[in-house]
This record gives sequence, C-alpha cells and structure tokens, in this order.
Amino acid sequence: MMNPDEILAKSIDAGVHKVHKTFIEKAILGFIGGAMISLGYLLYIRVISDIAEQWGSFASFIGACVFPIGLIVILLAGGELITGNMMAVATAFFDRKVSFLQLVRNWIIISIFNVIGAVFVAYFFGHMVGLLDGAHFRHETILLATNKIKQTFIQSLVSGVGCNWFVGLALWLSYGAKDAAGKIMGIWFPIMAFVAIGFQHSVANAFVIPAAIFEGGATWMQFIQNFIPVYLGNIIGGAIFTAGFYYLSYKRIMEENKDLEKI
Repeated sequence: MMNPDEILAKSIDAGVHKVHKTFIEKAILGFIGGAMISLGYLLYIRVISDIAEQWGSFASFIGACVFPIGLIVILLAGGELITGNMMAVATAFFDRKVSFLQLVRNWIIISIFNVIGAVFVAYFFGHMVGLLDGAHFRHETILLATNKIKQTFIQSLVSGVGCNWFVGLALWLSYGAKDAAGKIMGIWFPIMAFVAIGFQHSVANAFVIPAAIFEGGATWMQFIQNFIPVYLGNIIGGAIFTAGFYYLSYKRIMEENKDLEKI
C-alpha cells in the first residue's frame, strides 16, 4: 500500500490523464461508467427484493455487499464515473495541473454520458427485458426511488456529501493499492458502507428513479429535483471532503519527497 503522499501524487496524475482524454474516449467510458453503476444497482434490487420486508436493514446490507461490482469494474477494467472525477480532477486542479475550464468540461461530458448509460440500463434491461417487472422487483424499485425523491433539497444535498466522501475514499484507496486484490478491497468497503447507510449517489439515482418512472412510480420532474441537490452534494463530498482535505494535509510531504528524489 502506498503512503498518503504517494496516493496524492497518483491522484493528481490520474486527474490530469482524465482531462486529456479525447471526447470520444470520455463519451464511451462515461457511458460505461453510468451503465456499470446501474448494473450494480440492478443487481442490488434483484438480490434483496424478495427478502426486503422480512429482513429489513439486513437485506439492505446484503444488497450493499453486491452493489460495489459496478465501481470495481470501472476502476479495474476501465470507465469514467463523475463522482470519482469530482475527486481526481479536483485534486489535479488544486495542484494547478489542470485549469478550471478543463475541470468543468470534463465534469459536464462525463456527467451527461453517465446519465445516458444509467437511463439506458433502466429502460432496456430493467423495463424492456423485464428485470424489474413482477410485484417484488417493481415494488422495491419504486420504494427506493420514493425514499430518495421525498427528501428535501438540503437533505438530498447533505446525503450526496456523505456518499461521495465514501466514493472518493474508495478511489483514493484504489490508487494506493499495488495489486488487483488490494484495489478490490479498497473499493468494496467504502462503497458497501455508503450504500448500506443510504447516502445518495447522483448516477445511481439516474438509474433507480428513471427505472421507477418507466414502471409508473415517479416523474421526470421529481428526478430533476432530486438530481440537482445530490449532484451538488457529490461535488462537495468528492472535491472538498476528499480531494481538498487530503491535498491540504499531504501536499507539503509530497513536494518534499519530490525534492529529495531530485537530489
């Protein structure tokens, strides 16, 4: 496992690399990122729907244990997820390796294609294929979406902060691990934790709320009203609580180590 200052340097390099990908690379990998997170959520629903009422919060824990497959695939096989970019690209921005315009452009492109990937999975796999059809699956999908859209603006925003603090930590630990097993473990625990707690993830919500819409349990206006505060909260959690705090904490050590390497 790398030291925190080494992870910071790697996070900065990763942020720079993300910014300099071509538009088509960002679009494809953004679509994959949105789809993978959504498939993880689809797996969550399929696993817990029959036991949710009887097992209560323990059923949610079981679902949280399988949900991380989405981010594991993204970080090990390839993909771009806006919540991760909120941490990595922000770290590069704080180190003045990318401009504010480059940061905003990256976030916009990845966000758009994440949402496209999420809605694609919700419609084609959830609705058209019928994987969310049936009383239990449909009920659980609408219940999950309702619990998210009924929260106030400030509740959704703060929930988004908690979510992306964990996602940023998953990315941080993944960058610090030196083998695939370490990366998987580093990703799994923080993602499992935010899902089990019930924090809100903007891209995951871009799957489950449209999935509920396609099943007749929500509206597009409710989705937009939820997406905005959760997205803003995700920015705060990833760019400030993870990237900002760790950058301020380990910048000096990172620079000192770089100076020693030049001697």
